[in-house]
Amino acid sequence: MSDIFTEVDEEVRREQLKKLWERYGNYIIAACVLVVAAVAGWRGYDYWQVRRAAESSAAYNAAAQLASEGKHADAEAAFAKIAADGTSGYQVLARLREASEIAERDPKGAVAAYDKISGYRAQREGAAYDKVAGVQPLVGELAAVRAGFLLVDTAKLDEMTRRLEPLAQPSGAFRHTARELLALSAWRNGDSAAARRWSDAAKNDPEAPSGVRSRMDVLASLLAGAASGPIPAASLVPAAGPVEPAELGLAGRADPAGPAAEKTGTEAAPEPAKP
Repeated sequence: MSDIFTEVDEEVRREQLKKLWERYGNYIIAACVLVVAAVAGWRGYDYWQVRRAAESSAAYNAAAQLASEGKHADAEAAFAKIAADGTSGYQVLARLREASEIAERDPKGAVAAYDKISGYRAQREGAAYDKVAGVQPLVGELAAVRAGFLLVDTAKLDEMTRRLEPLAQPSGAFRHTARELLALSAWRNGDSAAARRWSDAAKNDPEAPSGVRSRMDVLASLLAGAASGPIPAASLVPAAGPVEPAELGLAGRADPAGPAAEKTGTEAAPEPAKP
């Protein structure tokens, strides 16, 4: 008797499932197709992104090779193409390298290019920098420092202060370089008080590299006996080298010390850390 009831229950369940399938079967099939299509699309997009990154990497290396061979015009064009068509990470790197190549022929144009990356504008409402879409804060600060390298021998101290003082704060990743550039700019512009203030801030930072302290000590001695007047800052500052991907890993660390100080007469002249 129990077998009969079991067969009846199974028949009822089959009828219910049949009705559910007839009602919702098409929707279930459509959902399965959508899931498969989504997974396939995601995998395809991931493959495309990896391929684009590889192509951008190869193009970046080729452009860097042109720059190392002294073919600056060709390198500039190659970096500009990557900045326009490359993947997001290589676009930012290429924009920095493009500005570096522009500096070989047009320092003012290079400053404008760096300003576009950093978001620098004339100071208004107490802020000197705007956030640029797609540019990480560290990259923007690096661009601002590189513009400072190009301007240190020609810009007025007020302009250098507007540009670099926001980067010279205690939490700034490039504060040591910014303070050195401000000290040199103040010295060049004949403002001994500002030069002492920034050199003291640079060398008294407990995280300042030893090279920064030694160069600021030299500047302090020059300020103490500055009877001969200021020396052009360009003779003290090495040109900023090309930016590489590893250079963007400096967040939260002290700036690396620059090369050994050059000699000016019998005294070693200060130079800021190379960013």
